[in-house]
Amino acid sequence: MSNKPTISIASDLYRKGQYTRALEALNGLIDVDKSPKVYALLGKTLQKLGFKSEAASSFELAGRQKPIREEYLREAILLHFESGNEDEALAIGSLIFQMALKDPDVAFVLATILLARQQKELLGGLKKVLANGSHLRHLTLAAKLLTDDLYDDGNRHISATLFKRYPENITFRTLSLIFCREFSDLAAIDVQAAPIFAATAAGKLDYIRLDNPFFHLHWCGDEALNKLAVHDSTPIPEGHSDVRRKMPHVWGDKIRVGYLSSDFWPGHATMKLMQRILELHDTNRFEIVLFDHSPLDSQQKQPFDFSKWGKVVDVRDMSDQAAAQLIRSNDIDILVDLKGHTKDTRAKILNHMPAPIQVAWLGFPGTTVNIDLDYIIGDHFVLPDHSKAHFHEKFCRLPECYQPNDPIHRPKPRPTTRAAHGLPEDAFVFASFNGNRKITSQMVDVWCNILKRTKNTVLWILCNGPRAEANLAARFDARGIHRKRIVYTTRIRYDEHIDRQALADLGIDTFPVNGHTTTSEQLWGGLPVLTLKGTNFASRVSESLLNAIGVPELVAADMQGYEDLAVELASDRGRVQEYKDRLIRNRYIQPLFDAERFCSHLEAAYETMYARGRQGLEPDHFDVPALPARTVPFMVEDETPHAIAAE
Repeated sequence: MSNKPTISIASDLYRKGQYTRALEALNGLIDVDKSPKVYALLGKTLQKLGFKSEAASSFELAGRQKPIREEYLREAILLHFESGNEDEALAIGSLIFQMALKDPDVAFVLATILLARQQKELLGGLKKVLANGSHLRHLTLAAKLLTDDLYDDGNRHISATLFKRYPENITFRTLSLIFCREFSDLAAIDVQAAPIFAATAAGKLDYIRLDNPFFHLHWCGDEALNKLAVHDSTPIPEGHSDVRRKMPHVWGDKIRVGYLSSDFWPGHATMKLMQRILELHDTNRFEIVLFDHSPLDSQQKQPFDFSKWGKVVDVRDMSDQAAAQLIRSNDIDILVDLKGHTKDTRAKILNHMPAPIQVAWLGFPGTTVNIDLDYIIGDHFVLPDHSKAHFHEKFCRLPECYQPNDPIHRPKPRPTTRAAHGLPEDAFVFASFNGNRKITSQMVDVWCNILKRTKNTVLWILCNGPRAEANLAARFDARGIHRKRIVYTTRIRYDEHIDRQALADLGIDTFPVNGHTTTSEQLWGGLPVLTLKGTNFASRVSESLLNAIGVPELVAADMQGYEDLAVELASDRGRVQEYKDRLIRNRYIQPLFDAERFCSHLEAAYETMYARGRQGLEPDHFDVPALPARTVPFMVEDETPHAIAAE
């Protein structure tokens, strides 16, 4: 009788639960029989023994044999994913993508990987599959995918369906509210948000913990709660940051700064702010590397050679770990993440130890929870001392304003007329150009009070489409505001938007998320902006900007003060004109639009971080000292800037 192993012997041992003996038999059999059945049984046996990665490889060998056996490849992709083999899982996914359009488990694997790598062009067909899945993880991932395009009617419909099916599910309630806020559906927001406010007031924080950190800011201005919005992120292991900082690193004579972003294209708000800073970096002291994961379609629509800003490294299609390894191989001293918890983020790359010094700046106005960071760059307004307890990052505070601004590439305002924009010639015009998601029921009620307390005034308000306009009109109607008092407008070409802003008399800010780029655009265009003292980073930005341009009087102490000051200014056009004149005078001498001055302060911050890191010191809070105040403008209209050294 032959002692040679056979598939029958191995199968019998497997059925009896004798997995080690079955493995021994299969190891002897595989040399002579490489059929799909043998590899599949080997995969099942290895899986039972806890060798998931090896099991995945066996199932893959079984499935790839001609003809393709999708049932084996399905097992392979699931096991590769469980084992962290994302590249292998993605390769199999390309073979069985049609299965993913029907199978929620396979769709879950592919969607998770593609989302992390921002390869969104393939995600569209997976949302519906996941939304119809039987497990909560399927539905939760579907909810996350839906926020990639809040203007897609299909996404909105799936969101509404999920909330209708599971009204008690926190994730689906918060998702529904995201869509409602985007289109100013204040009536729905008031109803759907009521349980969240009630639970939070009672100290029940589940709604906070499961909320998306970015969208959470739009309804909660309490930074003690903002830091608890962790969504689906995983805490950083204790000691992780210390290990990263102590890893071997080659410190050079020049400071190597890496910027990580998906916004390296001229139309994005981030580049509108910081393009000039990238151009001004001192290449004798700094080497700049741009780690780019920008959407290809955005860069193709607005082609631009940004290689002049520094070395460009494409990390779009890489896993987080692979991208981190590539960054580490570039010997980056300071890695600056420009996204945080905003759309298209790859901030989790920082959790794979890419650099000895890791910094958050500009993209997200708050603490970046569960991301390994040493510093956050801010200023004394957005990051006051009492906020330190609510951030895991150490504060690096620039002396005047944390927000850079570009006086060279931003369009200069040109004259236009009220008639061209449907505005009454003689009325006092309040303007809100902030995004619709920032407009809360409280803000609309305050704006209604202002209109009721003033004569011959209108509110000029930007809407993202007919749905938002109809929702806002319904709320103003319900509050007794005549439709002639509200002038709705839409998004227009950027240079034309800069032109039209000065047609208003007073910009009115939102709370708890201020205008950020929007406020600096209005100030650039010569429009005074009224705001109020904030309670977290996102609600303190306009105060920072107004101080940096020399009009701190436009920061009210509280919401009632905001309302009262708006009413007061509506009856004092001379005072408003003085503010407008001051903005024009200050444009080229105050710090807000002084890119050279800002760049010098930022580079001083990097030098301090670098010095501490090179000495092996742990990160600590520090403030960058201010350069001497300007005594002459850094530029005049249509001229290039004067260097700081020439003052």
